Amino acid sequence: MDPPFEEKYKSLLTNGTLLSKDKDDVIMSYYEEHELPIIDLHRLTLSFSEREQCIKEIRRAAREWGFFQVVNHGIPQEILERIQLEQRKLFHHPFSKKAEENILNLSENNGYRWGNHTATCLRQISWSEAFHMPLTDISKIGGDNKSLRESIEAYAATAEKLAKEMTEILAENLDVSSTYFQENCLPETNYLRMNRYPPCPFYSEVFGILPHTDSCFVNVLIQDQIGGLQLWVNGEWISVKPHPEALLINLGDLFQALSNDVYKSIRHRVLASKQVERLSLAYLYCPRNDAVIESGMKPSIYRKFTFEELMKQNSRDIEETGCKLGISRFLM
Repeated sequence: MDPPFEEKYKSLLTNGTLLSKDKDDVIMSYYEEHELPIIDLHRLTLSFSEREQCIKEIRRAAREWGFFQVVNHGIPQEILERIQLEQRKLFHHPFSKKAEENILNLSENNGYRWGNHTATCLRQISWSEAFHMPLTDISKIGGDNKSLRESIEAYAATAEKLAKEMTEILAENLDVSSTYFQENCLPETNYLRMNRYPPCPFYSEVFGILPHTDSCFVNVLIQDQIGGLQLWVNGEWISVKPHPEALLINLGDLFQALSNDVYKSIRHRVLASKQVERLSLAYLYCPRNDAVIESGMKPSIYRKFTFEELMKQNSRDIEETGCKLGISRFLM
């Protein structure tokens, strides 16, 4: 069921070319593990003072970390367990079926992707596979995958509500129109990305997924308890300690631009694991392609651009350099 990583990267793995030994690029055997801020969202439903204190904690975590964990988030445990089960079943199909048969009937190049086919050294290899799907495609999933479609629909409805609530709380003090997200971020403009990181015999030399930032406003992330997620904070990589009852929320490039750098889209990566597979699922809260991203705070650090412009620039950067350069391309 695993992609043919060793066959694809045979020459790179044989030659062992790292290309870079920058601190930003090193994979060590141990990183200090940190527990990110944990915020109980039930407090948003309590008294005015409790709600305001909870909002302050959300904004502080977003400013200081760009990532935070939420409990009592409103998504039933049954829905989370069901979609994780369906995700595992999907990835455990034979590789040929995943790569060639468009088993989910998705419109964007099958939606399935694996590795990094432009890699020229070990540090550019991503030892992972993913199904990346626009929410508009979910209704097309049928046949043997009816249960998967139903679990995605149930999860997406609740994750969209959570993502919208987080963006509106974070944007309240940014001179953003009160109707901005309602007008530009619709249920059908969002994306779901299912990730699997197979066991990797070269875990000390390659990444599970390369360092990157997300392109969305916010990402609602389900991850298992395997660990491996790392954030670039204060000039060093730190490992995130999984929390069994929490979802991860992280801010993407669009929010950094919209907030004029009040909030940051933090670079993150996943380390490959030697013996066990790791699964995660990202709900990417995104706007319409023609949505204009412009900070209301002056002077603006970034020029005005649309979501479509950002995505096209990302594609060009990946094709030309092997990695996404993000909103640095839109600095004034």
